Amino acid sequence: MSRIASRALVALALLSRPVWGGDWPQFRGPTGQGVSDETQLPLTWSETRNVRWRTPVAGNGWSSPVVAEGRVWVTTARVDGTVSLRALAFDVSTGELLVDTEVFSQVLAAQSNPKNTYASPSPILDDDRVYVHFGAEGTAALTADGEVVWRRTFPYRSQHGNGGSGVLWGDLLIVACDGDDRAFVVALDKRTGAERWRTPRPRPIAQAYSTPLVIRVGGQDQLVAVGAFRTIAYDPATGSEIWRVRYGQGFSNVPRPVYGHGLVYIATGFQQPALLAVRADGRGDVTDTHVAWKMRRGAPHTPSPLLVGDELYVINDGGIATCLDAKTGTQHWQRRIGGNHSASPVYADGRIYFQSEEGTTTVIRPGTQPQILATSQVPEATLASLAVADRSFFLRARGALYRIGLE
Repeated sequence: MSRIASRALVALALLSRPVWGGDWPQFRGPTGQGVSDETQLPLTWSETRNVRWRTPVAGNGWSSPVVAEGRVWVTTARVDGTVSLRALAFDVSTGELLVDTEVFSQVLAAQSNPKNTYASPSPILDDDRVYVHFGAEGTAALTADGEVVWRRTFPYRSQHGNGGSGVLWGDLLIVACDGDDRAFVVALDKRTGAERWRTPRPRPIAQAYSTPLVIRVGGQDQLVAVGAFRTIAYDPATGSEIWRVRYGQGFSNVPRPVYGHGLVYIATGFQQPALLAVRADGRGDVTDTHVAWKMRRGAPHTPSPLLVGDELYVINDGGIATCLDAKTGTQHWQRRIGGNHSASPVYADGRIYFQSEEGTTTVIRPGTQPQILATSQVPEATLASLAVADRSFFLRARGALYRIGLE
């Protein structure tokens, strides 16, 4: 996809083609929305069943796995006086550690949020390059063999550490830097790391941790970047604003938005939790004109929404799952799944997988009536989202990485 010359066609292809089997190159997969066309996936697993391999992961990190070209990548942070921020790659077939590269080494203060780590954003894979982002601690490009090609840092202050991942558009790597002292979105030349554009976020500012999403509306690409108090859609070529929607005191936003039916589904964050469905064809401030519907009860703080056909699924941090009509916001059902949830759900092989922080994965059948199909358990904590590739799930747990596939 990255070989297509036209930037517009890059984004259009990403959004319009079906998800291809074999790769999961960024947070929430090829489309960035948690949907896979993989089949022959396991319904259940345990420590002794349907685990192709389990391998230890040194250090601490909640970046979700990404998969391409026979390798699974994550980032991690090892603390020994200084904090060593590292990129790791494992062999898809065996789980063998193939790459272990220190990207940054810094003296950093202790994390103030016990659920976060210095290595929470997910890598991005693109041809022979791996892009890693550690928030204010730095952004870098590596070769597939782990050699650092370039490094950049963008100092800002974030109360709870880093969170949001970057996104590729054409020859740009774009990251949202939403600190509580300064906030901006910046685009880098993915080949050199040179800054191509930077757009400050409007005041007042407060921290956010969401990953932007590129969508295509009316023949134009948009970069939807969720932030504190408002979400803004930018022209990804220039960083100029297309539209914005305001939501009062919502901040510390984590979920990545999803897009379908002409609507962008946005979680408004803490203090004022809600889920907004916003028509994406507006210009300027669309708060009073383009909000199609709003959900308040059961809105997520951390897991991203999941769009499957005409239904939108969300699970909040307390384990309450909700199915909504994606076009109207009408609630079909709401049910307590249980556990605490940070990972974003995925849709694969005709099923939806919800993964709790306690290591439990609950599988449901999509539809307007709730139907739980199975639950599975691993013994470690699981805050990272599942990756789906090569007829397998790649599950990151505390201190370990699993490949889960039919035996």
